[in-house]
Amino acid sequence: MIVTRFAPSPSGRLHLGHAYSAAIGHARARETGGKFRLRIEDLDQTRCKPEFVDGIFEDLRWLGLDWDESVLMQSKRTAAYEAALDELKARGLAYACFCTRADIAQSLTAPHGDAATSYPGTCRNLPDNPRRRATTPHCWRLNSARALELTELPTWTEADGKDFSAKASGIGDAILARKDAPASYHLSCVVDDAASGVTTVVRGVDLRPSTPIQRLLQQLLGLPEPTYLHHPLVTHMDGRRLAKRDLAPTVAAMRDSGVDGPVLVQDLLTDHLPSGFRLQEA
Repeated sequence: MIVTRFAPSPSGRLHLGHAYSAAIGHARARETGGKFRLRIEDLDQTRCKPEFVDGIFEDLRWLGLDWDESVLMQSKRTAAYEAALDELKARGLAYACFCTRADIAQSLTAPHGDAATSYPGTCRNLPDNPRRRATTPHCWRLNSARALELTELPTWTEADGKDFSAKASGIGDAILARKDAPASYHLSCVVDDAASGVTTVVRGVDLRPSTPIQRLLQQLLGLPEPTYLHHPLVTHMDGRRLAKRDLAPTVAAMRDSGVDGPVLVQDLLTDHLPSGFRLQEA
């Protein structure tokens, strides 16, 4: 049985790109008698608002996209993320990083800096210092070098049959948690997908670069490895991505203009987008 999920962040109203992704995930589940799960990624409490959570429910119902079982709220699952992080710490696979963004930027412009990676490993070999951690802002990073001593670089086949192989440079010492967030996108995503029994992850092709680190975390934590379906992005005709911060046209605005929700979904599933939009591979 296929289990898919739609996992928006309630930092604004849904736009056409969200509707496209939700429609594909919903159709994949329903055409096989599977389940379509809804997850609200609300760990960033500075940007996420309750009214936007309600807006997600309203928009999906207007589109005719029903979901199964209870909604998973990430803000209520901090204990699960802490347990996963604690396991990685206990195995020496996570370390505290005290670097600021300015520190990292400076180190990458130094002669020895490697611009191909996002973090140069400055804090990787520091001895653990609980006193410093208690008084200094820090995040937790994956020790990717040690992780790759324990398991192989991930490979995977996506839903369209294409094979992919991860490179170490595409993983790096990724952030697992910050002082203001109990889990990064990568860690929370794999923990929640496993908890929800997700078998097919449907998301935009712009998120394919997230797959290597998520596959690696699944291997390290002994979590199921779902199939991935990365679909094209909905953009403006000039190629600009739809984004909440750019005030992309919302699903709510389309409803208010008289668009029929279920008809829109059927059009999206046949790649017939409204005027002014197109599909684009990343």
